[in-house]
Formats: sequence, C-alpha cells, structure tokens
Amino acid sequence: MKNTYKYILPALALTLASCEPSFDNEVENSSYSKGEADFSSYVALGNSLTAGFMDGTVFKSSQENSFPNILSKQFAIVGGGVFTQPSYADDPNNLGGLLLGGMPIKGTRLIINMATGGPENLKGTPTIEVSKLQAKAYNNMGIPGAKSFHLLAPNYGDVNGVVAKTANPYFVRQATSPSATVLADAMSLNPTFFTNWIGNNDVLGYSSSGGIGVVGGTGENDITPVALFKQAYETITETLTSKGAKGVVATIPDVTAIPYFTTVPYNPIPLDEATSAMLNGAFAQYNGGLKIAVGAGAITQAEADSRTIHFAAGKNAVVIVDKFLTNLTSLGLPSYRQATKEDLLVFTSQAILGKPVGTDPTKINGLSVPLADEWVLTKDEVAIARNATMEFNNIIKTTASSKGLAVVDMNAVLNKAVSGLRAEDGQIYTADYFKGLSNLSTVMFSLDGIHLNARGYAFISNEIIKVINSHYKAKLPMVNPATYPGPTLLPSN
Repeated sequence: MKNTYKYILPALALTLASCEPSFDNEVENSSYSKGEADFSSYVALGNSLTAGFMDGTVFKSSQENSFPNILSKQFAIVGGGVFTQPSYADDPNNLGGLLLGGMPIKGTRLIINMATGGPENLKGTPTIEVSKLQAKAYNNMGIPGAKSFHLLAPNYGDVNGVVAKTANPYFVRQATSPSATVLADAMSLNPTFFTNWIGNNDVLGYSSSGGIGVVGGTGENDITPVALFKQAYETITETLTSKGAKGVVATIPDVTAIPYFTTVPYNPIPLDEATSAMLNGAFAQYNGGLKIAVGAGAITQAEADSRTIHFAAGKNAVVIVDKFLTNLTSLGLPSYRQATKEDLLVFTSQAILGKPVGTDPTKINGLSVPLADEWVLTKDEVAIARNATMEFNNIIKTTASSKGLAVVDMNAVLNKAVSGLRAEDGQIYTADYFKGLSNLSTVMFSLDGIHLNARGYAFISNEIIKVINSHYKAKLPMVNPATYPGPTLLPSN
C-alpha cells in the first residue's frame, strides 16, 4: 500500500499566513495586569509537550515556539522575569536529533519532501551532543520522554545511564549534576509561578507501542501504577507550592484525539475479486476451525463471528492479532480477527501495510500476515488507556483543587479539536494530520502525529492564558496562532 499526498509550493503556502487578523488590544495596552499572580520567576515542568518537541524531535526553532516560551512573552508584559531554556546553539541548521559520543541516537526532524511526497527525516547528521553538559537549571524544565515519577528520580541526568535507559539524554544535557532531579533543579530557581503538564507519557508509551507493555509497570511501554502516579504528582505539587507559588496544571489528553491513532483507517487496503478469493481460501481452514471451537464449547457463536476472516472486492479491514481473544492454541487456532472502527492502527503502521514480508509475495502485512500487537491499539487496549487517563486526570484535578491551583483541561480541549476549535482570530483549528493545501493553515499537530506544531502550541498557550485570567483575576493578552509556522515543506531533501 502506498499513501499519496499532494502538496503546494512553499510560496503559495506562505501566502496563507500573510492575512493576519488585527486585534483591538495592542501589547502596550496599560489595562493589562498580572492580577493575583506573580510571574517574576516562571518555571515550566513537563515532558516533550513542554519542551517544544515537534516533528519527532526538539530543534532550535521548535524550542523557541514552546508554549512556555510563548507564555513568558505574555507574562513579560505584566512584569514577568527572564525566561531561560536549554541551549540549542549547537543546532544551527535546525536538524534536531541527538548524538552520544558522536553517534546518532535520535533522528532529525520530519519535513515534507514535495518531490517524493509524505513526511521524511530532514537529511543531515545531528550536531547536538548529549555529553556536552550545560549543568544549569532552566526555566523550561520540559523533559521529552519523562513520566511523572521521573521528575523525582535521582541520576535521571547521569550521562552514564543513557545507553541503559536509566537516564534521559535531554535532561543529561542540562542537569546541574548527575544526581540532580528535575524537580530539584526547577525549585532552585525559586518559582513564583509555574505550569505543570506531566503525565502524558504515563499512558502514551503503552498506547503508541500498540499496548505491548503492561498495566501497572514502570517501563517505557507500561502504564504507570495509579498509586505511584498519585504519590509522584502530589509530591511534585506539594513541592512546587511549598514557597507560595501559584500555577496552572494541565490534564492528560485522550490518545484517541491525536493523529497518531486517527490517521490510518482500519480498512486501508483495496482488493480486487481475484485477490479476495485467494485470501479467503487461505483463511478457510482457520474459519473452519472456529466452527469446531463453537461445537466444542470453547467459544460462543458470537465470538466466532467476530473472529471470522472474510475479504471482498474494495477496501478491507486488516487482519490483526488480538491477545484479548479466547486462547484457542489447544485447538491449533491463533488469536486472529479483522479490525473494526473501534481499533486504532498506529501511525507508523502505514509503512508496512499491504507490503510483502521479506521476499515472499504471498505474505502481505495486514492481509495474509496479521498485524502484530505493536501496530494496533485494539478496542480493549483503547479502553485500558482511556481508563488510566481518567484515573490520572482525576488525581490531577483533585490535587490541584487541594492547593487552589488553576486547571486547564487539555483532555477536553484536544477532544474538541477533533471536530474543530475556533480561535480568537476566527480560524478553526483541527486535530487532523497534515493533508496538504486542505488543512495547511489549520492543522495543530506536527508531522510526528503526537506533538503539536508551533500553531498548536500557540493555541494551547491561549487556553492557559484564559484559565490564568479567570482563576487569578489577571488580564493577559492572547497570542495569534496564525503568526506561527505550520508544517515545513521543502521542494527536495
């Protein structure tokens, strides 16, 4: 299978951003005020969404468009202090990626190559060396890949732990010492105001890996134990507010609202009658085995119907492995079924769908060869992720309420973006993946399908500003998302 995209020339793309709306209130408007907040020392805690991660990495200009950096400029209007971020001066070409000992460990950023179509990594070798230590606490303490409990973990910034994955390469670059914690470094700046958007990775790792991890584990692909999340989140909040700082916390978005899980349909492969007939023949024995299983009382007829595999001319649902099905290995039957609308194919599955496995042309991914667990978040795994998200968000809201903190419900915001959200400039922004001219100026997500683009970060900055203005009786000006860049289109790579 091949996805084909159509793109427009960069010159045309640029014209879409040239019609910028005007605003009644200018920056020097004397009516702006900080209200009950003190922005003199603003610190942002979080993960990749706080760091300015987009298009698969952090690069120099992406960090400049991080939502904390955008907010800091609005805070400066009402007396906010200097806002610092980890240096990306060693990324002069905006490649992103990471090196460790001169060897690439993270790829360059994604761009649209108009000559070939589709997103791809920008050619070049990363120049950001992890072992070049800055040893400095910054106001932006967003650490890509961090889970809630990682903010409290000593040695999370030890370069010697990068290969073993006991340390985080992004935090290694900035940690004040190998044994420092993210939270301790943040507190060293004596914050008077903070934002905390942590918790996404406590669910996302499980979801983006197709649910291959476990529920209640601490591994990269696991869902964090609820008790551990609660303990970590409460400790972080208690520490941040211990000296009187006010702040805003954000909830965790439902994964079903982001393009990484909504871009690839469950039935993407068109077939002709001859191919359909051939595949039906290949699965005839499997389907017959299901009938035997019903007769033996191993499964119900309803489950047999849901597991029966049938193809027809036109678009067909892919065949997947589903570990939640009744185990029939004693009857020699694998746990196969065809996907439904309730199953979410991960974004990276499009690279293998409909393509041969090895050199055998009869072994086709998603058809004759069922997709493994890593390529699909099944309906049961979706339910697990949603339940964890709900539990974590309840903890976030309850903890914030106990400290009188403002809450921005990013879960609700990004769920609404599925059908379109109207910004103050009148533009409607969506949670779609980039589709070319049709949504070039309105898409909020970057090319990795998980993280926001610059316009998306500007949009959520406004959501945070609204909450600050309401909760802390401030009057901060909004930003204009239309003035921020969208996807990067290049004539060649």
